[in-house]
Amino acid sequence: MSPPTPRILKMALDTPLAIEFDYRWRPESADDPNPTVGQLAQVPFGRREVIGLITAIHESSDHAPEKIRDITAIRYQLPALSAHWIALSRFAAEYYQRPLGEVVLPCLPKNLRALKSTALDSALKKVTAPESPTKSEPSSVPQLNQDQQVAVDAITAVSSYSTTLLFGVTGSGKTEVYLRSAQKILERERQQGGRAQVLILVPEINLTPQLENSVRARFPELNVVSLHSQLSEGERTRSWLSAHLGSADIVLGTRLAVLASMPDLKLIVVDEEHDPSYKQQEGLRYSARDLAIWRARDLNIPVVLGSATPSMESWHHAESGRYRKLVLTQRAAAQAVLPNISLIDMERIKASEGLAPPLIAALRERLARGEQSLLFLNRRGYAPVVHCDACGWISNCQRCTAFMVLHKPERRLRCHHCSFELKIPASCPTCGNVDLQPLGRGTQRIEEYLHTLFPEARVLRIDADSTRKKGSAQAAFETVHRGEVDILLGTQMVAKGHDFQRLTLVGVINPDTALFSHDYRAGERLFAQLMQVAGRAGRAGQMSKSEVLVQTRYAQHPLYRALLGHDFPGFASATLEERRSAGLPPYVFQALLRAESKTLTNALEFLQQARALLPHPGIVINDPVPMTMTRVAGVERAQLLLESNARATLQNFLKLWVQELRKHPSRLRWTLEVDPIDI
Repeated sequence: MSPPTPRILKMALDTPLAIEFDYRWRPESADDPNPTVGQLAQVPFGRREVIGLITAIHESSDHAPEKIRDITAIRYQLPALSAHWIALSRFAAEYYQRPLGEVVLPCLPKNLRALKSTALDSALKKVTAPESPTKSEPSSVPQLNQDQQVAVDAITAVSSYSTTLLFGVTGSGKTEVYLRSAQKILERERQQGGRAQVLILVPEINLTPQLENSVRARFPELNVVSLHSQLSEGERTRSWLSAHLGSADIVLGTRLAVLASMPDLKLIVVDEEHDPSYKQQEGLRYSARDLAIWRARDLNIPVVLGSATPSMESWHHAESGRYRKLVLTQRAAAQAVLPNISLIDMERIKASEGLAPPLIAALRERLARGEQSLLFLNRRGYAPVVHCDACGWISNCQRCTAFMVLHKPERRLRCHHCSFELKIPASCPTCGNVDLQPLGRGTQRIEEYLHTLFPEARVLRIDADSTRKKGSAQAAFETVHRGEVDILLGTQMVAKGHDFQRLTLVGVINPDTALFSHDYRAGERLFAQLMQVAGRAGRAGQMSKSEVLVQTRYAQHPLYRALLGHDFPGFASATLEERRSAGLPPYVFQALLRAESKTLTNALEFLQQARALLPHPGIVINDPVPMTMTRVAGVERAQLLLESNARATLQNFLKLWVQELRKHPSRLRWTLEVDPIDI
């Protein structure tokens, strides 16, 4: 028997070159299996060996035979990635204007891309090894209220594509709807003799353990895995392989999980779909929510977007009928009602160390009753800046257009943008004054004052500084859930997704800065943030009425008036009308070209040249401008905003424009972001 005929394999490699490379596969014997599209292979590239993905197989190549190099090895032990997965990756590459290789390879675990396959082989053995069935009993299943039952029935009524916006007040039991829907779909597919997998996305890593524990307790007989960036490489590889081999029934994860290989995917859930964390800000700048919707359409399966404060884009689609809207109007827990929201007018009331007397009194009242309180301040550190009264010196970062934040416990000044650190100076670097003062308040300073104010209280601060070690955030939240904390103080980490059963008071400190941001999305994000953190109170139906106190100097602002009535539909309607009038998303489509250079002049000149590269009918290209945070880590940054009334028009232009940009190599670094969320 003669050996199989040689083939030309098209390979996607992790390079900035927007092409796929031809390689020759030469079988050594008749027993060699034929390669298939979707397999990984090791190939020579320049002077090194790399791992690539086979995207096509041909009989011949357009290149001269002597220029085509041979495949080194094919990873036959790993089942091929599906055509649907490759289609998802190709769509992401084309839509976000990146080479296919820069999409498919980085989203795979490093152990799959390693030249030595020992780690992959070891992980495959662990994943495929038979496990003894679990003997634990499933957790109790709460009874659904009418709204929840209607939502579950609607989501599971059909198995074809649909996008559902599940809009429910905080504490309305959206997670229970997800779990019931997943259960029904998994059971239905099994009864029909098929296999099924469910993907549930959450916006932040610290929400994953709580959800994973709930899902495992509910479905002890199922294989539940997590995918997020804080997993060790071995853990991530095993979870990814479980999903890829079909042995994982439910995959929980952050945005990167949307690109996981799941051959039997039958339902996608995107929890807190409005959250900006779903937008990747490095490399492939994708929206996990948007890719989830495209993936569901491609697979012809349902996708559920859940939120108490949907994004303006999703709300617009739901109101126009493009998405189906399901509404949960009441809280799921018996006797649980939404907290009463009140404003503390800081123009009339003098605060003490950032806390107004009504808020201090409310904290004292909760301590007396043995109930928990939450203080929300979205600014970590001790103080935003240190200054000198004598000469006006302030603690600017030497490398960024930002202040260095005082971190008092560590006695350091730290830039939150480039991580540059200095010891707190003993005297003013300009005039020698030894009486340097902190300006403003961060979580560390409020924590210090709380210990002085309530020495008997158990105060816990949760922010990025207090939870740096792996597992520390989960341990901190478990302490709160056990009732071992009286006052929880934190940043946005504490604002969403957590079910604090003993919490009856939420205090919001200094939210006003977002009202005057240059970013047109700032108001939307502030409203969502305040609604989310307010929703942490009164979730268990406590005897005492729960309340939310918001300290503000702008008590008459329309955003706060809508907040008082928990009126998201009213806020969204007004916001969408403003955006329609101003010509902003979702009524226009945008892309942003950013340039980074050692000098701002070079960055702006590059953008000006890029602006003139091609004619652009149907496209508005604005003037290049410095970014708001102009300098980060010693690098100057500028940006160029493109807008169009038609998505297709913008996409067609970007494809040609990026090709032209790549033909004009520049020493500076540039990146293109489609559908930017920070402008």
